[in-house]
Amino acid sequence: MDTDVLIIGSGMGGATCAAALASSGARITILERGERIEATPNTRDAFSIFQLGSFRNDETWDDPSGTAFNPGNYYFVGGNSKLYGAVLFRYRAEDFNELEHLGGTSPAWPISYDEFEPWYQEAEALYEVRGALGDDPSEPEHSGAYPFTPVPHEPDIADAAKRLQKVGLSPCHLPLGVDIDAWLEGGQTGWDAHPNTGNGKKDAESVGIAKALQHANVHLETGCHVTRLNAFQTGEIESVDYEQDGRTRRISARTVILSAGAVNSAVLLLRSANENQPAGLANSSDQVGRNFMNHNTHAVISLHPFRLNRSTYQKTLHFNDFYLSGGPNGVPLGNIQLLGKITAPILGSQVKLPEAALRWIAARSVDWYVMSEDLPDPESRVTVRGDRIILDWRQSNWKAHTLLVDKFKRLLRRAGWPIVLARAFDRTVPSHQCGTARFGTDPKSSVLDTWCRSHDHPNLFVVDASFLPNSAAVNPALTIAAQALRVSDHIRQKDLVA
Repeated sequence: MDTDVLIIGSGMGGATCAAALASSGARITILERGERIEATPNTRDAFSIFQLGSFRNDETWDDPSGTAFNPGNYYFVGGNSKLYGAVLFRYRAEDFNELEHLGGTSPAWPISYDEFEPWYQEAEALYEVRGALGDDPSEPEHSGAYPFTPVPHEPDIADAAKRLQKVGLSPCHLPLGVDIDAWLEGGQTGWDAHPNTGNGKKDAESVGIAKALQHANVHLETGCHVTRLNAFQTGEIESVDYEQDGRTRRISARTVILSAGAVNSAVLLLRSANENQPAGLANSSDQVGRNFMNHNTHAVISLHPFRLNRSTYQKTLHFNDFYLSGGPNGVPLGNIQLLGKITAPILGSQVKLPEAALRWIAARSVDWYVMSEDLPDPESRVTVRGDRIILDWRQSNWKAHTLLVDKFKRLLRRAGWPIVLARAFDRTVPSHQCGTARFGTDPKSSVLDTWCRSHDHPNLFVVDASFLPNSAAVNPALTIAAQALRVSDHIRQKDLVA
C-alpha cells in the first residue's frame, strides 16, 4: 500500500477526518483538486470577488435540457469553507426525526440526536465556535457550553435586534467560527463569501488541515483531480487514479475516505463503474446521485431611507421563530439570518443600477438570508453523460419558503423598514448541496451505513454533505464536521487506519 488512509478532498469532511486521524500514526495522504488561496489585495476586494468572479471556478455543468451553467463551487484547499459564512449551527433535535412539511415529509436519521450530540460538542471545540446558549428557543440540548462568547453585534445590528423583538421575534446570536479581531486585522470587510487567507475564519484549512499537518505522518498533495476509484472483484477499493501536473497517477490505500462534496463525490462513484459494478461504485441500491438537495433561499434587503447601517461585517444575528412552526397547520418554515454586509460592488454584481444608487442602497440596507428545507426526492439527482455533469435539481417545499419570505417581509415593515426587496438564489449558488449518498441501515435504500461506510465496499467511506438524509434548514458545516469526527473515531476503533 502506498498509504494507510487516502482522503479525497480537503473540505469540511475530509479536513476534519485528517485532523481526527492524524495522531494515530497512520500514513495519511490528502488529495486536493485545488491549491491554497494566497493572500493578495483581491481577497478583500469586493469588486474582484463578486463582479470579476476571481475565485469562482470556470467549470460548467448541464441542466437536464443540456444548458450549461457555472455552479459556483470552489476548488481550493479547504473547499467551499474557504468562502463560507462561518455559521456553525447544530441541526435541531427535531431534524433527526421524521417531520412533516408543507411540501412533504423530511425523513428521520438512522441515529438519534442524543447519540450524535457528543460529536457536535467536540466539533464546536475543534472549530472554536462562538455562541450563546439560551437565547434561541429552538436550540437543542447541549452537554456543554460554547467554547467562546458570541461575536458582538455592531451598534446598528443591535438596534435591528431591538426592532425585531418589538414585533414579537426572538433574535439570537449566530454560532460562528470567526475570530473577529483576527479577521478585521486583514481588512475592514465582512467575511461572508470572502476568501479566508489567515486565521480569522475557522474553516477546513485554517483548522482541520492545519491541525493535521502538525503531524509528520500526514501529507497534502494539491492540484490532484481524482478521476476514478478502482475496485477489486471482492469489493475493496484497490487504488485511485488522479491527474496532477498533466500526468495520470495511481495511489493505493488501506482505507479510502471520499470527501469531494455532494456533487463531485457522486460523480466520481458513477464514473468509476466497472464490469462488476456497471451502475457505478457503491451503487447496488441505485441511490448514488439521487436525493440531491440544495436549500431554498432568498436574499432580502430591508431599507429605511433616513437610517444608515454603518456595520462592517453585520453577520451576527438570526432567529428561528418559524423553524419548527409558523406555516399552515403549524408546519415548519425555516431559518432567517443576516447576510454579510452588502456593499455597492456586491449589489452591482446582481442588479444593474447607477453607482450612486448602489451606494445609496448599500449605505442603508440590512441584508438577510432566508432559508427553508429542500426535501429529498429520488428524481432530484446528479448523473453523468460522457464528460458532462448533469444536475437535475427538482426543488421542493417552495410554497413553504415563499410563505416564510412573505411573512418576513411583512414583519420587517412593521419593525420599521418601509422598503423591502427580495431575490431568490438559483442553481448557480451552491446553497448547501447535500444528500447524494445518504446513510442508513438498509442497503437497498441507502448508499452508506450509519458510519458512512459503503454498503458495497468495506474500505470506502464517504464523509461530506453527501451522507445527509435531509437538508434541515440550517447551515450544514458543523454537522459535516461532527460526522467526520464520529466516523474517524469509528475507523480508529475498528483498526482501519494502519
